[in-house]
Amino acid sequence: MYLREKYPHHLRMAELPPEERPREKLKTKGPHTLSDRELLAILLGMGRKGEDVISLADKILNVLDRNGGFPDLEALQKVKGVGPAKASVITAALEFARRRIRPEGTKISSPEDVLPLIRHYADRKQEHLLCITLNGANEVIATRVITIGLLNRTQIHPREVFADAVTDRAAALILAHNHPSGSVHPSGEDGAVTRRIKESGEVLGIQLLDHLVFTTKGYYSFKEHGEL
Repeated sequence: MYLREKYPHHLRMAELPPEERPREKLKTKGPHTLSDRELLAILLGMGRKGEDVISLADKILNVLDRNGGFPDLEALQKVKGVGPAKASVITAALEFARRRIRPEGTKISSPEDVLPLIRHYADRKQEHLLCITLNGANEVIATRVITIGLLNRTQIHPREVFADAVTDRAAALILAHNHPSGSVHPSGEDGAVTRRIKESGEVLGIQLLDHLVFTTKGYYSFKEHGEL
């Protein structure tokens, strides 16, 4: 089950009920119930003059997504309210977590095995196309953000999808993208992109195993529906 935020993105910290503020929520409900922006808000501690910490966390999260989840100190410091100290805390926290909890090596046998790697993107306000590269044993090599924005075949070129897969020497890959609309049903463009990537993968010898469309409520698997 995907984590679902009860309150909309536009609410400020002061407008949230006390029990739904990040630190209180972590204490009473546990860290697994917090969204990415709530966890980031706790790391930041406070916002800046004229902007609360939730809004600042949203902006930083967007930078992280556009950098494939890998922090860039220079890019982070371009966000107003983020100086060297905050940028260093974010970078160090993500690197520490990456060293302690690594998805690499996770074996993928079904769509449910993919969900822990992607579910934190379910509440994003824009579509995020993710690519999970796998070795010959269907073990995860890496999970990356390929594009952010509307998913269509004019924006998604196979070279963007397969560049890292070739570098990883991947045997297969899985695509996934969130639907901010809340519907898990794929669009016609989703199907066109899937077919194009599948055909390109056959030329390169990198199999497209599945394409998942996911929301905070569930997912749609092209493979499970016999479309791959």
